[in-house]
Amino acid sequence: MSQPAQLPDPRSQKLYLLPGPFGLEGGGFLSDLTLSYETWGALNEAGDNGVFLCHALTGGPHVASHGPRDEPGWWEGLIGPGRALDPSRHFLICANIPGGCYGSTGPGSADPETGEPYGASFPVVTTRDAVRAFKALLDHLGVRRLALVLGGSLGAMLAWQWAVQYPDFVAAAVPIAGPFRATTWSIALNGVGRRAIELDPAWHQGRYEGNGPERGLALARAIAMVSYRSEPLFEERFGRERLDPAAQARLSAFNPFQVERYLGYQGEKLVRRFDARSYVALTRTMDLHDASAGFSSPEEAMAAIRAQVLVVGIDSDVLFAPGALRTTAEGLRTLGVKASYAELTSRFGHDAFLVETAALDLMLAAFLGKGLSPCAS
Repeated sequence: MSQPAQLPDPRSQKLYLLPGPFGLEGGGFLSDLTLSYETWGALNEAGDNGVFLCHALTGGPHVASHGPRDEPGWWEGLIGPGRALDPSRHFLICANIPGGCYGSTGPGSADPETGEPYGASFPVVTTRDAVRAFKALLDHLGVRRLALVLGGSLGAMLAWQWAVQYPDFVAAAVPIAGPFRATTWSIALNGVGRRAIELDPAWHQGRYEGNGPERGLALARAIAMVSYRSEPLFEERFGRERLDPAAQARLSAFNPFQVERYLGYQGEKLVRRFDARSYVALTRTMDLHDASAGFSSPEEAMAAIRAQVLVVGIDSDVLFAPGALRTTAEGLRTLGVKASYAELTSRFGHDAFLVETAALDLMLAAFLGKGLSPCAS
């Protein structure tokens, strides 16, 4: 059943209820917005060693384990003693974005007006809304300034928004494999994924009972996975191999290719841990992302950035082209922003930011140690 996911270790989960109704950029409000979050390390006396980690589309606040008995997090290899993100030096925070299904208020939460889940009526949450909510959380925690904000994909969009929206609060930003404004290509892919969910007979405007739109969510994930991996990786792993290579009827529709089986498996795996309603809501958040909203131009918004910025691209990324990210970094520099560009070399495509943690750790260490990455171009 497609349903709200649970954190690996409930003891690590913290909840913060924002005071008063939370107004939204697109109109309306959330009367009881709650953020689920986790922390590692401790805040220093000056309140300026905070690092805010922004998760990707189907991620949550569990970035790393809190002990040997805890489940590994989605960036486990990037956090720990001796690494660039060291809890002995940094106060690390990650919060589930509003609209998610890992403890924060989202489409699966009860609407106070009706007592029923919001479903498809959950209001639109933009990256500007999300960052404003996160800022309220950090104020609550006593963080006076962020030493660093970083994230990949949707997390990169949030990192861009942080740098623009709170220029004097953010010392450094590292957006990884994510654009300053959503691209037409990513909007198209997200739209197809949402359509797959909404055409599932179990959808019922997100107010499903019992079994949720599992087939739709699985198909949406399979579609997305084609853009999350690279063509060379697919070729290397699967080639043109069929499920039963020994079968005589190799042209049979009942003997699919191995890559088809892999995409189906990825879809089924997501269904076990994620809510289709949040998938719809958060892909809309991604599509609406524009860090220059409220400014006369993207250039004006970029010029407002005071943080040092390291833009990270991935050479095999077919979702967010590295060339476009390099151009963004170059544009920032022409506007007087202290910006650099670095590129992960990987066959894993867009998802390399979740896989190549050793290389990413080196990039972050150089950036944090010298202010700008030596990989700058």
